[in-house]
Amino acid sequence: MNLKTQGFILLDVDVVALNNAGKSTTSNFDNAVSTKKVFKNGRAYTYVSGQAWRYWWRDTLQKNHNWELSPITRESKIAFTAADPIKYADDDIFGYMKAAKDVIVDEEGKPLLDKKGKEQTENVTVTRISPLKNSVIVSVGSTRPVENWSSMARQEGDSVPYVKEEYSAIMKGMFSLDLEQAGTFSNYNKTGFKNLTEKLKEQAIANGATEIDDKFVKDGKGNAQKLVRLSKEIRTKRITDTFQALKSISGGAMQTNNMGDVTPKFIVLATTTTGNHPFSHIASSEGLNSDKVYLNIDGIKEVLKDYKLQIEGTVFIGKRSGFFDDYTTSLKELEALGDEYPTVKIGSINETIDNYCEQLKNQ
Repeated sequence: MNLKTQGFILLDVDVVALNNAGKSTTSNFDNAVSTKKVFKNGRAYTYVSGQAWRYWWRDTLQKNHNWELSPITRESKIAFTAADPIKYADDDIFGYMKAAKDVIVDEEGKPLLDKKGKEQTENVTVTRISPLKNSVIVSVGSTRPVENWSSMARQEGDSVPYVKEEYSAIMKGMFSLDLEQAGTFSNYNKTGFKNLTEKLKEQAIANGATEIDDKFVKDGKGNAQKLVRLSKEIRTKRITDTFQALKSISGGAMQTNNMGDVTPKFIVLATTTTGNHPFSHIASSEGLNSDKVYLNIDGIKEVLKDYKLQIEGTVFIGKRSGFFDDYTTSLKELEALGDEYPTVKIGSINETIDNYCEQLKNQ
């Protein structure tokens, strides 16, 4: 089954500047930094880029879950990781693109030369679409960032002023992890599908990986192409580590003076058989003239009912005490919905992540 984890989170941050956009073009101050924002219906919404969120995620996996991150090679105009998803879990989960050529060597390890005496090379370009996809983290209601005037005044002479934009907001984000793709690699010569070089494929199989049929891609004779798959234990650990990292994820700009907690205060985790993300609109702001954020309980019920046939197992919903407490009773009532709905389990944030990871091990 083509299973995918669908996740939805809400953050609650006060007086932060999590992702900046460089020099402000609207401030009256020369040394002013603007925060990232977008506009919809004439209103401003602050956001954290998807790339920044992924940076926080990788950093947390390295520091709190002992992931050895794939080393980065920097050349004149490009940079790429080792593109070795067998050894490096982040190459597996976060994807990569590496355009390169390797020198062909003989059995003694010496470069083979062509007729002109130049070293012979082979194309070893590999790409991998990330199994983990995520949105930006954007404020649910519109925001009005304020300019904070500060100054460096500990040196002799005039103080050096600088300005930054700060805001408070409830912010939402979505992510989806393709459980079928995690720890599973193709190496046939098709754009976007060549995840492994022949050398890496051989190494993976020698170390316990297996070959399975690709259900969707066939060769010219109509035979299924082969995929290389790591053991279930390795795949499960990489997947569950990715979700466990949300308990302690940290990051963001201006954290020295504007430290903000970016762990989820509300989370939904569900396994589905489709790539469609059903939980994108379960939190919104009230009306065009109000910035109040609310949780749409009826919207959650609608999603659960509409997607019951695509949801596998239990839907886990977590909430941090002190956040959206007005909805505690309504959320608990979701556990008692009838047979028209999938099973729902309500808990704390960490409890929800743990319970979902246990379900994943069986799925």
